[in-house]
Amino acid sequence: MTKILTAKQIYKADKVTIKKNKITSLDLMEHASNVCFNWIHNRLQGNPLQIHIICGTGNNGGDGLVIARMLQKHGYNVKTYIVNCGNDRSTDFLTNYERLKELGDWPIMIGNIAEFPKISENDMVIDAIFGIGLNRAPEGLLKDMIIHINKTKAYVLSIDFPSGLFADKPVTDKDSVIKAFQVLTFEAPKLAFLMPENETYCLNWEVLSIGLDQEFIYKQKSNFFLTEKHDILPIYKMRSKFSHKGTFGHSLIIGGSFGKIGAVTLAAKAALKIGSGLVTAYIPKCGYTVLQTAIPEAMVEVDTENELQHFNFKTKPTVIGIGMAMGTSDKTKEGFIQFLKNNTSPLVIDADGINCIAKDKEILKLLPQNTILTPHPKELERLIGKWKNDYQKLKKILKFSKKYQLIIVLKGANTAIVQQGKAYFNTTGNPALATAASGDVLTGIITGLMAQNYNPLEASIFGVYIHGLTADVAMQNMVYETFTASDIIYNLSNAFINLLAPPPKPQQENI
Repeated sequence: MTKILTAKQIYKADKVTIKKNKITSLDLMEHASNVCFNWIHNRLQGNPLQIHIICGTGNNGGDGLVIARMLQKHGYNVKTYIVNCGNDRSTDFLTNYERLKELGDWPIMIGNIAEFPKISENDMVIDAIFGIGLNRAPEGLLKDMIIHINKTKAYVLSIDFPSGLFADKPVTDKDSVIKAFQVLTFEAPKLAFLMPENETYCLNWEVLSIGLDQEFIYKQKSNFFLTEKHDILPIYKMRSKFSHKGTFGHSLIIGGSFGKIGAVTLAAKAALKIGSGLVTAYIPKCGYTVLQTAIPEAMVEVDTENELQHFNFKTKPTVIGIGMAMGTSDKTKEGFIQFLKNNTSPLVIDADGINCIAKDKEILKLLPQNTILTPHPKELERLIGKWKNDYQKLKKILKFSKKYQLIIVLKGANTAIVQQGKAYFNTTGNPALATAASGDVLTGIITGLMAQNYNPLEASIFGVYIHGLTADVAMQNMVYETFTASDIIYNLSNAFINLLAPPPKPQQENI
């Protein structure tokens, strides 16, 4: 898994790399800035737009000065500015300041608001004011400059980190943070990029390798990870030639109530489509014809006419997915509790199953170890209480998960899978998934994977990844607004094809 590192860990990695490779911090700055320049140059290809590089006087400002020098050498239309607040200049900043002047480009010193540059919305701004190490909100002229840049609506690219954003804690002054359209961060992803409350400050981000010592990074401990394609492929279980439907388990999907049979239908269909050998749906009697017609491959057992009360199914499942649209009436809740007291199967609990637990926290003691809960944010709030910010929310989830030995799948952009004090953030998906019953399908997918002998954490990580990937591949021929939960199921095959496809062969260059 790709580690998410803290500012302190990146700073130490810089020091180790410099010492181990017998280079200077100036050499590392030159290399990192060259990587950023190449990223910019590959996209602009000599475009004559106006580029404003706004620098602080620390090492992040030094990066900006190096990038300015490289852009100047390649003929770009660059203006370089230094926000002069009388603070200390780093040695590497001063060296690159002199190198830029040697090219005949004297950076413009800004000492007051009247000297702020005029920036058009058609211009590009490169933000190199502060890097990742900031620990207090910018004030005075620095804050005024950030406000000025944000008001221009120009394309803003931040080097390493949006100025004013903290790496490991919430923003304290929203007006003092650059709103970057693109961030080029160094060597490892940062937790701040994955917090929903920070979206406006880092709309898009990309990790650029700058050659930091990989042995040191490998040894670093982290509780936070990104799950990417190379992490998912080893989880995938190939099918044996002599396997049969019994090899791939029996998923039992429990849910539904009068007028809400669609949720359990979609979950059951998803469990089948992801590869569960057998699927049975346990639903109110009113949904029998609907489900048998919608999914002829599934088996059906029924409870009372309009809601679940008895949970007296005869199926002996490998795994149970439960809760979608089953309601939280007193009789349903009583039946649910009795079911949990007698249950011995692994569980995936969604929607109203979570809401029943939230109403009576004693139910948590009845859940088997590594039960998977799949709440959306409002269901999570009912379960663990309110939070002040996304960092506190994550801390509460980590504590809750560890206390009750549960896996929490918090649905949203970069869905987080939490177990044993660690969080795994997903990298697939897009706003198309913000559609009714998307979560019901995810529950079916995770349940179906567990039926095939994926362990609960594997099923959660793999299920979330493939669920998101369906929306990514679908957007090649669709738009967000027309995508529905049924399209997730329809695109599962395409998602697997995308996941398992070999990487494209590098094109041979003509000599």
